[in-house]
Amino acid sequence: MSLLAANTSPSAFWYLTRGSGVVALLLLTASICLGIATTMRWRTNRMPRFAVAGVHRTVTLVAIVFVAIHVATTVVDGFAPIGWKDAVVPFLSPYRPLWLGLGAVAFDLLLALVITSLLRARIGYRLWRGTHWLAYASWPVALVHSLGTGSDARAPWLQLVALGSVLAVALVLAARLAGGPGIADRRLAAGAAAAAVLLGIGVWYHGGPGAAGWAARAGTPSALLAHPGSVAPRVAATSLVSLPPRFRSRFSGTLIATRTGDERVDIRIDGTLADGARGKLRLVLEGFPLDEGGVSMTGSGVALGLAGSPSVYEGSIVGLDGTRISARVTAGTKRLDLQIALRVNPDQTRVTGTVDGAFA
Repeated sequence: MSLLAANTSPSAFWYLTRGSGVVALLLLTASICLGIATTMRWRTNRMPRFAVAGVHRTVTLVAIVFVAIHVATTVVDGFAPIGWKDAVVPFLSPYRPLWLGLGAVAFDLLLALVITSLLRARIGYRLWRGTHWLAYASWPVALVHSLGTGSDARAPWLQLVALGSVLAVALVLAARLAGGPGIADRRLAAGAAAAAVLLGIGVWYHGGPGAAGWAARAGTPSALLAHPGSVAPRVAATSLVSLPPRFRSRFSGTLIATRTGDERVDIRIDGTLADGARGKLRLVLEGFPLDEGGVSMTGSGVALGLAGSPSVYEGSIVGLDGTRISARVTAGTKRLDLQIALRVNPDQTRVTGTVDGAFA
C-alpha cells in the first residue's frame, strides 16, 4: 500500500549524519585506545613506538573530520531545529538540549585539542599536554551523546558498536592500570572510577535510550513526535446536537513526517472538519518509505472528535489507495466509517480534502 504524495523519504544528509556519527565514534574509540597504548610505550616488531604515535595522530585527525561532517550534515539537513551555534554552544538547543549539548561539549573538546596542537610551540608543553588529556573526556561524552540523541539508539547494530567501544577502552585501560607506573592505590582508584563511569553509562542506557518513550523524555519537541498511541484530539465543548447518519465535511490541516531510527517514517495529519459535521480529525500512520515516493504502511491510528458528541471516536485505517483513505472508528457501541480524500499542498505541510462519514 502507498500513502500520500508527501515526500517522506529520508534525505542524503540524514544518512550522512547517522553514518558519520557512528564512524566518528569508532574512530574516537580507536584514538583513545592508541593514545593509551602510546603512554604505555607499546610497540611491536613491525610497529615501533613512533609509528604507533603517528597512527594515533592520523586516526585522531580523521575522527575530527568525521565529527565535522556529522555536525555540518545535521545542521544542513534541517529536519530538527538545530543551528550552527548549537554545534558549539551546549545546552541551548530546543531539540533534546541535554543530549545534543553533550555532543557540542565533545566537539568543543576536540576543537581545543586541534587549536592547542597548532599553537603548541607558543603555549608550551604543559598546557598542551593538559588540554590533550582533557580531550580524552570527549570519548565518554560522545558515547552518551550518541546513545542519548541518536535515532538508532535502540538498534541492535548500534548497541553492538557501543558495547564493542566500551569493551575496547575498558581492556586498554585495564592493561594500562595493571602495568603502568605509579602508586598502586592510585591505579586502583583510577580503575574503580573508570569502571564506575562505564557501569553508570550501561545502567543509564537500560532505563533511558534503551527503553520505550525515550524520544519524548529526551526533550524532542512535541511537533516532531507522532505516536499512534496518543491520537485523541480535543474538541471545544458545545451543546449536544443530533449528528446526521451521513455527512460530508471539508477538511484542512497540517502534515508532519518524522523519520525513526529503524528506517521507518511516522506521518501525522491534524486538521479540522467544517460544513456537514464540525470537529477535529487526527490520522497517524507509520511504515517504510517506498522508492516511488510513498510509504508501505505497518500501523495506524485514527481519532475523530465531533462537535456535539461527548465521545471521541477512535480506530484505525482499513484501506489505503494513494491519497484516498478508508478508516473505521468507534465510540462505545457506535461505529463510524470514514472515506477520506486528501490533497497535499506543494509545500508538503498543508493538507486539504473531504471526509465522508456514515454511522453503521
